[in-house]
Amino acid sequence: MLIFKEMKERTHITARINQALDHFPVTLILGPRQCGKTTLARAVHAKRGGTYFDLEDPETPLRPDIAKQVLQDLRGLVVIDEFQRQPGLFALLRVLADRRPLPARFLVLGSASPLLVKGVSESLAGRVAYIDMGGFTLDEVDNAADSLWIRGGFPDSFLADDVLSYQWRSHFVQSLLERDIPQLDNRVPAHALRRFWTMLSHLHGRPWNASELARALGTRGDTARHYLDLLSGAFMVRQLPPWYENVGKRLVKSPKVYIRDSGLLHLLLGLRDKLQVQSHPVLGFSWEGFALEQIIRLANAERDAFFYRTQAGAELDLLLLRHGRRYGFEFKYEDAPRSTRSMHVAIEDLQLEKLWVVHPGELAYPMAEKITALPLRHIVDVVDHLG
Repeated sequence: MLIFKEMKERTHITARINQALDHFPVTLILGPRQCGKTTLARAVHAKRGGTYFDLEDPETPLRPDIAKQVLQDLRGLVVIDEFQRQPGLFALLRVLADRRPLPARFLVLGSASPLLVKGVSESLAGRVAYIDMGGFTLDEVDNAADSLWIRGGFPDSFLADDVLSYQWRSHFVQSLLERDIPQLDNRVPAHALRRFWTMLSHLHGRPWNASELARALGTRGDTARHYLDLLSGAFMVRQLPPWYENVGKRLVKSPKVYIRDSGLLHLLLGLRDKLQVQSHPVLGFSWEGFALEQIIRLANAERDAFFYRTQAGAELDLLLLRHGRRYGFEFKYEDAPRSTRSMHVAIEDLQLEKLWVVHPGELAYPMAEKITALPLRHIVDVVDHLG
């Protein structure tokens, strides 16, 4: 059973794509498989016209030996889906993007970030706009925040009921491990990476500890690090970097790791519905990761998001940099959270403009100077205000 009869239009990210296409020769959409990239690109293509290529199609005319002849005379919008399958096209796009006047603009879609980012940085620097994309965000699901949290943001998972959603996520994980990850590294056994990913889900929201995971796996620390990087490169894991600054304190320097999609986190933990999530020890961390991911994506802050923690215990779940100013977010799965000494220390250490304590309740209220309790449903308005 579907929640919506048809896919909700994703207006914010569509606007970002159109703006990028108007100002850059190449626009690159990066995101995991099945998050809606192709659907969105086809909608943009339907309105703008142009030419569409899918490099997963075995009969695509955009073969390496004739790609230049196929692309050089095209006009308007050219969409290339699953671009990472032909890395040799990077150099060709650089040549085509440098033509003046510019006869065509390219919308490129990819699901394997290490290869794409490396190729783009080497060949298309200064010619490309990056668009980071994931599943649904709060502004796209009306009042269904709980369903988004439990099922995750992948459209096919979110739009199904709990039973079908869980089945879809199970098949997605299997496909990712057996089909997509081997494109990044075909030497990693699927069963070993599945075991690592499951272990990582139990450490969701904690600082990365390679030796701890390596001991549990019976392997070396650099192997565990490689597994983490593979899952990060496939957009399954977020490594939230620590904020470094000379504040005269000993700081935690390892990244915090989160399973980016809350639905996949619950699948890996075997949690099928909200009741099971609420009765599991990971509850607080699950909700923290969900709310944190929503803020980073709504703010388009992939490269401006950090956490802060001192060895003495002062911490801040999320530090967001915006136009030269610093804003803090704490996440509490409580209806009426209270301010803590750690929050005041973070404000002083980091010189925060404002700190919001995001919670699942209904009321927004001041907690202390510069500290406000913020219901999850108000996140979209706050992020829009930050710009």
